[in-house]
Amino acid sequence: MNISIVSVGKLKEKYLKLGIEEYTKRLGSYAKIDLIEVADEKAPENLSDADMEIVKKKEGERILAKIGADTYVIALAIEGKMKSSEQLAEDLQSLMTYGRSKVAFVIGGSLGLHEDVMKRSDEKLSFSKMTLPHQLMKLVLVEQVYRAFRIIKNEPYHK
Repeated sequence: MNISIVSVGKLKEKYLKLGIEEYTKRLGSYAKIDLIEVADEKAPENLSDADMEIVKKKEGERILAKIGADTYVIALAIEGKMKSSEQLAEDLQSLMTYGRSKVAFVIGGSLGLHEDVMKRSDEKLSFSKMTLPHQLMKLVLVEQVYRAFRIIKNEPYHK
């Protein structure tokens, strides 16, 4: 399986980079993983609704440019469906079984994802009703994808 994680913004924090590198390395035994960062749109602190829409649209265009037509897209969004680790594993296994070998998880910037990205998505996934920093979300996501593959392979993993 080819898994892409497309995220807005460059990861700066060393502790997050180290965690993501560790899980990416572990995932290499199960799938090809590609971490794709697209530039975030620079914007002042106080934005009007129209300005926010422009920022999200530009970031959304960058995201969509990185996603192939044959890719199954999972957008991370607060309003998405919450799943257990076992459910995520079942869903990834099902995608593999039915020939969907390219999967992209999409993490938006600080303003979220543009509606064009949401429309392109095949599903929306939520990890929490709480807002989490998008950089931290990448680490959580990589860990959960790794956990899903351990579950699929019936390999032990801490609970």
